[in-house]
Amino acid sequence: MALPPSSDLRLLVFDLDGTLIDSRQDLTNSVNAMLRYVGKPALPDAVITTYIGDGASMLVRRALGDPEGDLHDEEYVQRALTFFLDYYRVHKLDFTRVYDGVLQSLEAIRMAHPHLKMAILTNKPVNPSREISRALGLEPFFFENYGGNSFHTKKPDPLGLETLMREAAATPTQTVMIGDSAVDVLTAQNAGAWSIGCAFGLSADTLKTVEPSCLCDSPDQWVSVLGRR
Repeated sequence: MALPPSSDLRLLVFDLDGTLIDSRQDLTNSVNAMLRYVGKPALPDAVITTYIGDGASMLVRRALGDPEGDLHDEEYVQRALTFFLDYYRVHKLDFTRVYDGVLQSLEAIRMAHPHLKMAILTNKPVNPSREISRALGLEPFFFENYGGNSFHTKKPDPLGLETLMREAAATPTQTVMIGDSAVDVLTAQNAGAWSIGCAFGLSADTLKTVEPSCLCDSPDQWVSVLGRR
């Protein structure tokens, strides 16, 4: 599949982790710090990476081996989650970086397509998302940055994307969701929007289970797939 001409588009919505930034090491370090705190053994980074994408609460639940909440009471999970969030808040920029080509591509899109509004929609809590975006030079490109606690639902529920479409005065067929996971593609599909899958990201393996409108192997390709006027 292919995207419509860029002149027909009005809104680009980007995921954060695995799409704009490589946050793998800080997230895995924070998860293992949480596991040590609750007396559980550390997990390999590669395993923890497969747990990323559905928000902090689910990341912690998966790391505890209890994604459905059957093994631990809610107080235990909340204690682990609070520690994880507090630890990550301090260490979120130890190793996290913008992927190569991201800033250049965002600037090229802004210059070539000034009519396109851009926003971030992530399942990461909104405050760390905004703080990371500000620290790494991403903030000026986006009119809004919503996180997993900005609404009462998270991706792949379309509420966040639909809110951004209203704010940007864009229809679903004028909107593209860009992300590295099946969650992002499903969010787009649930809202009736287009999608770009990022095959370089943290959760790229999950893209095999869905059908994005197109697939990019690097951020540089965002410019080329949006290049038609």
